[in-house]
Amino acid sequence: MSNSELVVLGQDEAAVCCSPMVREPLGEEAAVDLARMFKALSDPVRLRLLSLIASHEGGEACVCDLTGPFDVSQPTISHHLKVLREAGLVGSERRGTWVYYWVLPAALAKLSALLQAPVGTDAGGAR
Repeated sequence: MSNSELVVLGQDEAAVCCSPMVREPLGEEAAVDLARMFKALSDPVRLRLLSLIASHEGGEACVCDLTGPFDVSQPTISHHLKVLREAGLVGSERRGTWVYYWVLPAALAKLSALLQAPVGTDAGGAR
């Protein structure tokens, strides 16, 4: 396994085998939780911020490192980071005058598991 692979612990084999939407319909609470995450990611700036944070050296990024790549103001970046945090996609911690952000692996695992193609299907969707 390479150092760049993310290992998700605590999943049983039944949960990994197929998408939750294939096993059973989503419940109301799960749908609300997942919709909040997807809604947060539906903005291109937030999607890029999540990618920047996830790919940053050490797995976390200072807010001071996140403002340069965008053509928006620092308060707008802070708003987008707040939306990602409230959606449960990133964690944060204040260190002195700066806030550091990191991606929450459990959130990515939830999204990934939901979208995982069922075992035995090809990329074109034919069975």
